[in-house]
Amino acid sequence: MKIAVLTISDTRTFKTDSSGSWLQEAIEMEGHELIDRKIVIDDIYQMRSIVSNWVADTSVEVIITTGGTGFTGRDSTPEALAPIFDKHIEGFGELFRQLSYDEIGTSTVQSRCLAGLANRTAIFCLPGSTGACKTGWNGIIREQLDSTFEPCNFVQHVGPRVK
Repeated sequence: MKIAVLTISDTRTFKTDSSGSWLQEAIEMEGHELIDRKIVIDDIYQMRSIVSNWVADTSVEVIITTGGTGFTGRDSTPEALAPIFDKHIEGFGELFRQLSYDEIGTSTVQSRCLAGLANRTAIFCLPGSTGACKTGWNGIIREQLDSTFEPCNFVQHVGPRVK
């Protein structure tokens, strides 16, 4: 799969972005291709602009974001990206919180992670911690981007746009 990673943070740089770096390594370790990786401040319109451009780019099949899914005043990933989804993947946030409960207990209720499809591009929005990225990738995303995973996966739903 061809994947882009977006870190949403007001403070991180490529040097300090452990979550984005971990996702890049995990993506490449599974044999996927990292098409692009960016960092953007937690601003609805800047996030939406980057993700919309990737959604319109036929070389991007999957987008993974990290950060901006909590409850602080600056956390606005759900507000930025949910409106561009053609379809919401409701079970993603539910399953993420279920898996996360074993790691952080009831604090998982503060995670507003989400996922959806837009123009045959899968978009997975994870919390900003490296631990949360590991939970999301290892517990859900990795298998869903594997065409051999049964009974179903997202590979058939992403890719070249139907004309």
